[in-house]
Amino acid sequence: MGFREDIFASVAVIPEGKVSTYGQIAASAGHPGAARAVGNALHTNKSPETVPCHRVVHTDGRLSENYAFGGAKAQRERLVAEGVRFIGDRVDMNICHYED
Repeated sequence: MGFREDIFASVAVIPEGKVSTYGQIAASAGHPGAARAVGNALHTNKSPETVPCHRVVHTDGRLSENYAFGGAKAQRERLVAEGVRFIGDRVDMNICHYED
């Protein structure tokens, strides 16, 4: 598999109601240190139904202003619909962080 496919496979296992971080996805896909490249790869996602890129957030729970499917507002709406909890404008990482 290539880098993109590795990333997509790691994102595909994040369960509904949970989030992972760019760095965590990079490491679990076998590419530690490539957090920024994870974000770039997720922008090429053509199957958000099977590769739930909205479940990937910054380490501190911030959402991506550059979320490929409508920005941070759309990302938040999708996460809230799945039951992800927020504290202000950040995901509550104590409750919603997925550790594979």
